Amino acid sequence: MTAADLAAAWLRGIGHRELTAQRRLFVFPHAGAGASAYRLAAYLPDTVEVCTVQLPGRENRVAEPALTSLDEAVAALAPLIADHTDLPYAFFGHSMGSLIAFESARRLRALGTRLPDRLFLSGMRAPGLPDRDPRHTLPDDKLLATAAFDGVDAEVQELLLPLLRADLTLCETYTPRAEAPLPCPLTVLAGADDDSVDRTELAGWREHTSADFALHLFPGAPHLYVRGAERQLAEMITRTLPAWG
Repeated sequence: MTAADLAAAWLRGIGHRELTAQRRLFVFPHAGAGASAYRLAAYLPDTVEVCTVQLPGRENRVAEPALTSLDEAVAALAPLIADHTDLPYAFFGHSMGSLIAFESARRLRALGTRLPDRLFLSGMRAPGLPDRDPRHTLPDDKLLATAAFDGVDAEVQELLLPLLRADLTLCETYTPRAEAPLPCPLTVLAGADDDSVDRTELAGWREHTSADFALHLFPGAPHLYVRGAERQLAEMITRTLPAWG
């Protein structure tokens, strides 16, 4: 596989706005989700190229084994992002995606490459805080009974269960290494009605940046508020980064 093919497999949308792109937004989806989960590109100007991370084990990569190690995911992903930092860029991650985005930024710092203009981290407690109710070791029936499968057809549950277990393992076995705070500013987001994380856990991200920090809650929104809130998120990104508008 060529370097271009590898980048295209991991970063959906890379090169799609080659003629107009002046900036890039790298998007990191939540556990169990693939690159098609969010549609931010529709609400951002043509000058912003949206590149969504496609981890193995989902959508067009369903034949590949899903990763269960955050370090392994970042080791594969960060060098591919590093090859596409010729334009100013930012990260948006939701839930599991927030952890992968954060660790990717730390790996990019170690590689000595250009860092994101800002990290938008959503729906996840700060690194190092304990998981409230670890789920990756639950028996299948108990994992299927969790909120992650509410409203999902039985046949789809059977297909999604191994992927969700792998993603939960990735998140729940993650232990951040002690490092200096990132010099990138952080915006931390969540739905105000997300009962998986509270304001104190979100505010804990503040210690992971030496730059600006902002916390925003979307009123009345649950954990997976992102689906359906793409317009509001795009508007927030362009307000926060005025040059992106």
